[in-house]
Amino acid sequence: MRDALLQRARELDAADPLAGFRDRFMLPDGVIYLDGNSLGALPKETPSRLECVIRGEWGEGLIRSWNSADWIGMTRSIGAKIAPLVGANPNEVIACDSTSVNLFKLIAAALEMRPGRKVILSEPGNFPTDLYMIAGLERQGLAQRRLADRGKLAEALDADVALLLLTHVHYKTGEMHDMAALTKAAHDAGALVLWDLSHSGGALPVDLNACEADFAVGCGYKYLNGGPGAPAYAFVAERHHEAVHQPLTGWFGHEVPFAFSDDYSPAPGIDRLQCGTPPILGLAALEVGVDLVAEIGVDRLARKSRALSEFFLEVLGEWGLDLELVSPLDSAARGSQLSFRHPEAYAICQALIGRGVIGDFRDPDILRLGFAPAYLRFEDMAEAARHLVEVHANGEWQNPEFNQRAAVT
Repeated sequence: MRDALLQRARELDAADPLAGFRDRFMLPDGVIYLDGNSLGALPKETPSRLECVIRGEWGEGLIRSWNSADWIGMTRSIGAKIAPLVGANPNEVIACDSTSVNLFKLIAAALEMRPGRKVILSEPGNFPTDLYMIAGLERQGLAQRRLADRGKLAEALDADVALLLLTHVHYKTGEMHDMAALTKAAHDAGALVLWDLSHSGGALPVDLNACEADFAVGCGYKYLNGGPGAPAYAFVAERHHEAVHQPLTGWFGHEVPFAFSDDYSPAPGIDRLQCGTPPILGLAALEVGVDLVAEIGVDRLARKSRALSEFFLEVLGEWGLDLELVSPLDSAARGSQLSFRHPEAYAICQALIGRGVIGDFRDPDILRLGFAPAYLRFEDMAEAARHLVEVHANGEWQNPEFNQRAAVT
């Protein structure tokens, strides 16, 4: 059976129009990397780009490179490159800070834009940092958290809700929200909407402006392959630019940072989302990943992602392994991942890693496998499925070493 499945996989790889992009990434031999939804692989161009910035722009240019290499404009120029990947205009996206920090800024801004309303509506099980940022504003008496299950979000919108805060693709299950429908429901109730695109930006088609979204944030180190701790990005619809006043009024968000005024006056447009000095090395690495994703094209990436996940499930079925799938069965309704529930999911994940198949685990019982289509092959799907079947069948996961929890799971 293995030979027949491998043959089918190799035929699919031979017909794959994106196959050549795999060589643009540094992937270790003997590893099948199914965790690009947590940390993207390293583009081969990134080390040379960083070398240029470090030795040339920093080493030779020194502080002059803020102007000569346009370090000062990187947050805007990279944001403009991200914009078409998420259906935004170039002047509506800026690359800065972390996802968590950008969430805080935009939640606080939304509360100010909806005076008399304090409720932030989200769902139980949303990514923790999204909920934690609401809690921080609750402790200051500025917000009230309200949670509603997925099927009841629209009816939970009322005259007290200032902001609907949701993750477009759920980090644990991969289930995707209907962005357009929920944005309209929020607007009909007089609320604003903030979308977290961390598990969709760069992997799935997103059209913020077509959905009339108000705000969005996204991650730079997953599908954009910007590296660990890469800068995030933030979107503010142009119609809100003058009304948005974010609370972290650092000097880079000032209209004239180098005037060194004692009084804060926000920069026009998206620049007011900035706070402190931009991390130039992180931005340089992120730009390489963004350029590569733009070259491949999000629509092509999404098509291949669906094909990879469908083939993976098909192979599991051929092997006769029936794990509980918690992701939507319809590939058009999920992100670029598959998640399975098993009481020993952590140990199974560790056993797979021991075989060179790197996925991850999410408490309490989820084995999560990410499908980053820029560098994964159908052959990887066939082999990863075989390893999962063997680990499950032979009880390999029962080895005590696979039950020792590491700090990062």
